[in-house]
Amino acid sequence: MRVIAGTARRHNLQTVSGDATRPTSDRIKETLFNMLNPYLEGATFLDLFAGSGQIGIEALSRGAKEAVFVENGREAVSVIEYNLEHTKLKSNAQLIPSDVLTALRRLEGKYVFDYIFMDPPYNQLLEKQVLEYLKSSSLIDKTSVIIVEASLETRFDYAEDLGFRIVQRKEYKTSMHIFLEMQ
Repeated sequence: MRVIAGTARRHNLQTVSGDATRPTSDRIKETLFNMLNPYLEGATFLDLFAGSGQIGIEALSRGAKEAVFVENGREAVSVIEYNLEHTKLKSNAQLIPSDVLTALRRLEGKYVFDYIFMDPPYNQLLEKQVLEYLKSSSLIDKTSVIIVEASLETRFDYAEDLGFRIVQRKEYKTSMHIFLEMQ
């Protein structure tokens, strides 16, 4: 796993041992960032269920002005700290070692994120809990984009009822990215 482009290009990143996390493959990450790259310069980026931090690190490397990483796994937090230090992107990053909903409450009033990326454990409806929280949060506005990495079986038929619209869906072999905005 590595940083694909930008100021930290070609830096190899550590990952969490075992199968507790599912690192996004470089190929899928490249596809995602090819879509986001024109809009990242100066953006604020929130990486939820951050794992190794590779998505937020890629955003910083490509010009995001700040990224906040939320992760509650002890080993994963250590990996994110190492990866931010290794890539020299730590000064533009904030790491919150916490569960996601607690972290979101702590961030209220401090940010309006341009991008929120989440890659929760599959098929546990954690993305729905986050979207239920975000629907009335000050952390997003009409221009914010929420990206969810999920299994192909994950349904988002509730999104409209929560006040979100799906603006894009990109499917891969075993997963997908869903792009949502407020209605």
